Amino acid sequence: MLKIPFIFCCILPVILGVPLTKDEYELNEVLDVAFDDFDSPLFRNPPTPDELIRQEGYTAETHEVVTEDGYILQVHRIAGSPKHPASKNKPVVLLQHGLLDCSASWIFTGPQKSLAFILADWGYDVWTGNSRGSRYSRKHKYLATSNPDYWSFSWHEIGVYDLPAMIDYALNHTKQKKLFYVGHSQGGTAFFVMASERPEYQQKIQASFNFAPAVFMSRAKNVLMRMLAPHVNNLMDLVDLIGIYEFKPSGKLIQSLGKKMCHDDAILQPFCKIIIFLFDGFDKEEFNMTLLPTIAQYDPAGASTMQLAHYAQLMNSGKFRKYDHGLIGNLNKYGKSQPPDYHLDNIKIPVYLYYSSNDVMVHTEDLHKLYKLLPNAQKFLVPFLLFSHLDFLFGKHVDTWVYNKVLNLMERHKN
Repeated sequence: MLKIPFIFCCILPVILGVPLTKDEYELNEVLDVAFDDFDSPLFRNPPTPDELIRQEGYTAETHEVVTEDGYILQVHRIAGSPKHPASKNKPVVLLQHGLLDCSASWIFTGPQKSLAFILADWGYDVWTGNSRGSRYSRKHKYLATSNPDYWSFSWHEIGVYDLPAMIDYALNHTKQKKLFYVGHSQGGTAFFVMASERPEYQQKIQASFNFAPAVFMSRAKNVLMRMLAPHVNNLMDLVDLIGIYEFKPSGKLIQSLGKKMCHDDAILQPFCKIIIFLFDGFDKEEFNMTLLPTIAQYDPAGASTMQLAHYAQLMNSGKFRKYDHGLIGNLNKYGKSQPPDYHLDNIKIPVYLYYSSNDVMVHTEDLHKLYKLLPNAQKFLVPFLLFSHLDFLFGKHVDTWVYNKVLNLMERHKN
């Protein structure tokens, strides 16, 4: 008989961001339609990444990339900036977001702080990817998102299929042979999967820059993940039982509440801060609170439940290995009782690791473990003690402490 703690039955729908009953599950869709009739800025859809890019006077393009297994991914490109107009033969950079995130997070902080804009101003051809199941990549050649088969993926498939497809597309489109790769959190996870499972793609990457890469996670201090990880198998049984396979992107209701509750003058802004700090580490000095309403417009951006379950498995095992399908599932898929490890020691290209002391997802010792296994890696500790997981995107001084170092290294590799 399936034994699942009652408390998890109660909190799982909240964790997934979707209601428990079918009628409640459909409420977000009803509200989205209803809010479409409102002319209030509170209920309007947030600008798309390409709209954000154009608003700042940069050249924007939106491309659709089809993976080998049929997922249709949207990629947003900054082809030119006021300082460096669009032209041929620019060095190419692919930026890849983290879990429950999307390409907008590389963009909406604006030209002074956004890595995407900063790179464009330095003369780079910037491509920002969106992994399968996230806000801007929810299409498939044959499967609808209502089909459970659509959600049968973790970040393993993002590394094996999504990244290669986006890399090939960007290189073919620009007629370049190599690109620079930048990943945040899960963007780093997916890179190490790809470099291990599809080593031929190492030849297409000039260098890889990884911000808080979630690879080894046995020492992660994230409160929610720590609570759920020991029960991940039971929770996934429950997910299959009730048929909820995704973390749904925020709809207009959540977006409008975020606008109303999280702005600088809102009485409830401290509640928004608590949520951020609970999941990503306490850093009231460096985290830009003014961005909270904007973050709420785009995040959470959607993911499969298997993506989080795979991270929970890493926390439990202390290893960086493929998805654990259970004894029978592993025997069928891998021919052995345990899932195989990824071969990090086969990654020969230059890899740069950026980490911080206050990151509740990527502990410094876990980062050091990753560093020791990579033959051609360098690591950089952010000098501010309270710098946290999301500060790599939204920190007030991230340009000084992280992005400038990245640019200097890219220029060195480029020359």
